[in-house]
Amino acid sequence: MKNYLSHTFNEDDFNLVSVIDELSLWAAPFGLKLLDSIKLKPNINVLDIGCGLGFPLIEIAQRLGDSAKVFGIDPWESAVERAGLKIKTYNLSNVNIIKGVAEQLPFDNKFFDLIVSNNGINNVKDLHLSLGECARVAKPGAQFVFSLNLERSMIEFYQAFEEVLLHNGLNEEISKMKKQIYEKRKTLDEIKSLLYKSGFDIANIHEDIFKLKYLDAGAMFNHSLIKYWFLGGWKKILRMDDMEQIFDQVEIKLNRQAERNGEIVLTIPFVVISSFRK
Repeated sequence: MKNYLSHTFNEDDFNLVSVIDELSLWAAPFGLKLLDSIKLKPNINVLDIGCGLGFPLIEIAQRLGDSAKVFGIDPWESAVERAGLKIKTYNLSNVNIIKGVAEQLPFDNKFFDLIVSNNGINNVKDLHLSLGECARVAKPGAQFVFSLNLERSMIEFYQAFEEVLLHNGLNEEISKMKKQIYEKRKTLDEIKSLLYKSGFDIANIHEDIFKLKYLDAGAMFNHSLIKYWFLGGWKKILRMDDMEQIFDQVEIKLNRQAERNGEIVLTIPFVVISSFRK
């Protein structure tokens, strides 16, 4: 009997329950578009850069089946362990995950037929070096598909933040804010240029947008996505002595918007770029 026919769902399996219902609200919109863009082929080697907790790494491994060899790499040790639990729980034999960085990929030249990165390649420390490594490990004709959010992400918050900083004469902090945005979100033209220089030809760029809606500023700042992944960076822009005052003023400004519009909306423009190794 085939393995999947003999499998029985056990709702009391702690490992299964701990891994099935945790796909990130943030990762999903990017990742679903990325999955639509990849070309599925048999007997290929695949790399997911910045695979984090295992999406879309594990999804791709399941969609390709046992003929593929799928590898993930991420510097976040706890995430690598969590993804390893999923791989073990799902009994996947065609996927491996490695703790490491994109700037120094531990793979041979011309090894991969498909490389993906779901909003991960824009978070590396050295984008130019990372793209060069992608080119090194990609076979000629290999597909490289990645998603990233663009520089106007959450522009509604950043506009309110900048207005408050300007009102308080914190011009240096405005510069720090803009530098922080640029470090994480290069312009699309710059990404395209770096991709070409690294040895990839762009086949398609899919532009899209999604929205995060909140009742008010308190709900927004306390939302897990904002609190754990964005708030720390925003706080680093400010001196400790200014922090409470500035965020109080930002809350007031955003709440006024919520009163006028019935909600706070943060827009997230993003792209999925499909390219091929020259």
